[in-house]
Amino acid sequence: MNVTPLVWIITIAVTIAFFVYEFFAHVRKPHEPTIGESARWSAFYIALALLFGVGIGVVSGWDFGGEYFAGYLTEKALSIDNLFVFLLVMAGFAVPKAYQQKVLMIGIVIALILRGAFIAVGATLIENFSWIFYLFGALLLFLAWRQAFSDHEDNPVDGRFMRFVRRHLRVTDEYRGDRLTVREGGVLFVTPMMLTIIAIGFVDLIFAVDSIPAIYGLTNEAYIVFTANAFALMGLRQLFFLIGGLLERLVYLAQGLAVILAFIGVKLVFHALHVNELPFVNGGRAVEWAPEIPIWFSLLFIGATIAVATAASLIKTRRDARGLDARVEEVRGEGVEGEIRYDDEAARATDRGRSTD
Repeated sequence: MNVTPLVWIITIAVTIAFFVYEFFAHVRKPHEPTIGESARWSAFYIALALLFGVGIGVVSGWDFGGEYFAGYLTEKALSIDNLFVFLLVMAGFAVPKAYQQKVLMIGIVIALILRGAFIAVGATLIENFSWIFYLFGALLLFLAWRQAFSDHEDNPVDGRFMRFVRRHLRVTDEYRGDRLTVREGGVLFVTPMMLTIIAIGFVDLIFAVDSIPAIYGLTNEAYIVFTANAFALMGLRQLFFLIGGLLERLVYLAQGLAVILAFIGVKLVFHALHVNELPFVNGGRAVEWAPEIPIWFSLLFIGATIAVATAASLIKTRRDARGLDARVEEVRGEGVEGEIRYDDEAARATDRGRSTD
């Protein structure tokens, strides 16, 4: 794929222009977006991303187009998981709804900058060291295991990093509008808004470690890696307000992402064997039996995994809600004694949960 410096400059400039427009048109004045506003802008950015992918397919060939769509789907799914953690962070810091747009915008910009740096490093490593595919593959397999068994209830607000930050910064007790710092009595304080942004920046760094090796397992083209990431992040702010309630219902999203990361990790290991140059692996020669998984299969697998994880999540949460409603009706029918028994059962369940923590 031949991408000239001019195309790179135009792409980066247009990406920056979109985020500048987002800030001045939507974020500068604190407000809570309506569902209609969020839906319109989410649809616009998704349509723009799809049109861009079609453009890559028409101009550079559908092999590259397929790589873009597979990368975009993967990055979008990882970004939605990122949103879930953003939700935990903002709930932990009790960010007022009017200021959540600003926090999200800054978090998304930090994510794009970090991913841009990781993309540049990854491209350099891939160009000079073919063995890096082994490292990326092993990293993704580890991340897949961690993702499958991670507990989203572990709020980053209470993690070691944020405890360290709190010990070394003077923090105001309350928000001061959307300001990040204030000076009181001649002493500089940071506000809870600043702590929120620091926490989200730390989360972005962790997700960049997941994200970049994953998409480099689908394409070696740095331009596709960058644009897939940029389009996945565009509209993420609006998507947060559009599907905020749905995020908590995607109970199998982590497992779905684990399957995707594991699949790409295996794909990377196969590719590493195919281009092997390590002297202690097959005498430094390519391993002929190592298959190259085609991009059409990767795209189909990723799309199907996301669909299955989403459908299974919605079915489970709907079934759980029906079971809860049925139990409530049963308790109501039993009167006061039933309510007491229900409370006892709930208390015992809580105790069991604590004993396993």
